[in-house]
Amino acid sequence: MSYYNSTDFNGTFEEAIQKTTEELKKEGFGVLTEIDVKDTFKKKLDIDFKKYRILGACNPNFAHKAISAEDKIGTMLPCNVIVEEHEDGRVEVTAVDPLASMQAVKNDALEPIATQVRDSLKKVIGNI
Repeated sequence: MSYYNSTDFNGTFEEAIQKTTEELKKEGFGVLTEIDVKDTFKKKLDIDFKKYRILGACNPNFAHKAISAEDKIGTMLPCNVIVEEHEDGRVEVTAVDPLASMQAVKNDALEPIATQVRDSLKKVIGNI
């Protein structure tokens, strides 16, 4: 089982961030955090790195259900979505598959929630 779903985006890196944020919103997700990995690596390590942004997406309804079923599941939230620009200029958007990460937790009540989140994130990726 793959731990992510991804697609190529036909546009610029910044356009991909905007489109991804819009599609997440349509599925009830908000972006709570945004980590600019390129900038962080440059500032902290003085390393030049490709454009790579981690969007910490959260759907409050799904988060509430998951935390109600398993209070420590917050260690796996929010759902991360990455936007990266490859050396050839191709921009890729990738979302975590929460069903894969939930396998580490032995709680059957999480599976239907993780399935719903996976389906929503797959829809986001499919619409990009």
